[in-house]
Amino acid sequence: MCGRFTQNYTWQQVHAFLSVFGAPQNLQARYNIAPTTLIDMVRHDAEGRRELVRGVRWGLVPNWWKKPLKDLPATFNARAETVADKPMFRGAYRSRRCVVPASGFYEWTGPKGDKQPHIFVDAHGQPILALAGLWERWRNPQTGEDILSCTLIVTEPTKWMLPYHDRMPVLLQQAEIDRWLSGEMEAKELHPASESALREWPIDRRVNKTGVGDDDPTLLEPIESGLL
Repeated sequence: MCGRFTQNYTWQQVHAFLSVFGAPQNLQARYNIAPTTLIDMVRHDAEGRRELVRGVRWGLVPNWWKKPLKDLPATFNARAETVADKPMFRGAYRSRRCVVPASGFYEWTGPKGDKQPHIFVDAHGQPILALAGLWERWRNPQTGEDILSCTLIVTEPTKWMLPYHDRMPVLLQQAEIDRWLSGEMEAKELHPASESALREWPIDRRVNKTGVGDDDPTLLEPIESGLL
């Protein structure tokens, strides 16, 4: 599962890494993104170009959903093994794929009530991880509002990742991005990252919260595990 991540990159970085088109944008860095909040995603536009779309709800709402949002089950992650067949995700899997640019993601270790957060980033210093995702457009029957939403696809962990969590997000390589976005890449090809793809360090427990004072760059500073 991936339940918290960061998007702290510049327009120049996302443009260079994901080849998005369009005029430069002033992007807001975020260090503690939680489900149901608004994030960035990259998808193909009608002409097949990669576009950066902002203000997307993290937690996919299928276009057939008729109930209030408060009744929607957790949909911020979709399992790679079932994403092609599960009703909640299969429509988006067939025709509405995206890449969610992330600077890193968080996982926790330790007993309940005393969990230690860890940040996971690219091992080679790349500022962006390309996470495989799906997106949907849904009209709220109560308000008439159109809402864009998305989910992150998760898969089995590498041996290196297993001590931290039994799932991990699907990290797409550069050569896989267009195949994924175009629909050519199949679910069975969604695989764990290489054992050496990521590096990790423990961070401040403030990331366990979301709110004022809990979304700033100091969250990423390493600490000695168990001291806080």
